[in-house]
Amino acid sequence: MSEPPGAQRQRSEALQMTRIVLRPSGNPLPLGFMALAVATIGFSCLQLGLLGPEEESTVALAVLVLTVPLQSLAAVVGFGARDPIAGTGMAMVSGVWAMLAAATLTSPPGTSSPAVGVLLLTAALTLLVPASAAHGKVLAAAVMVGSAVRFALTGVAELTGSGGWEVTAGVLGLVLALLALYVALGFVLEEADHPLQLPVLRRGDGVKPLRDDLEEQVEGIARAAGVRQQL
Repeated sequence: MSEPPGAQRQRSEALQMTRIVLRPSGNPLPLGFMALAVATIGFSCLQLGLLGPEEESTVALAVLVLTVPLQSLAAVVGFGARDPIAGTGMAMVSGVWAMLAAATLTSPPGTSSPAVGVLLLTAALTLLVPASAAHGKVLAAAVMVGSAVRFALTGVAELTGSGGWEVTAGVLGLVLALLALYVALGFVLEEADHPLQLPVLRRGDGVKPLRDDLEEQVEGIARAAGVRQQL
């Protein structure tokens, strides 16, 4: 049964009166990636023996008061911008660092925990979800994949108690920190429209925000999460 003309007219008028307000925000990924670098370097130094077991509590506290809140903030901004890496990815990484720091604080120095190993391996798998959705920003996705592998190696070390796996995870953690800092610098220079630009390997949808005008970028916004009637 077709709608009465009056109902169609009312719905059309309601749509015409609807306004979707977009709130501009900065790119939260540099903040999240720099906080990631602090955490992974701290734990890598413990795993490589550059810091003694007595420093575990200091590193864990530093991660809890610096990395976790900053990555949580990046996640909140990222959800508002509908970015899968900055939202889901940073929130998950923040939670994993918080879990690892809390476990470190509540365990005797220098000990391993199979339970923590299982949780880290599971978390590593979950991080592949936001990374797989971020095909437009290749290096940003690589940071997430690197975080997943870094957590997985640490999980294996916790499960086996093997010093070799600890060293491998520590070395990868340092490499991950360098990659995260590079990508963070690239995004900061990009946001500041600096004459010097570092390649961050944007492609496809990742290039559109820098190339398309506003009308093209907001196309389909009515179907985005938070605007449509149901998630």
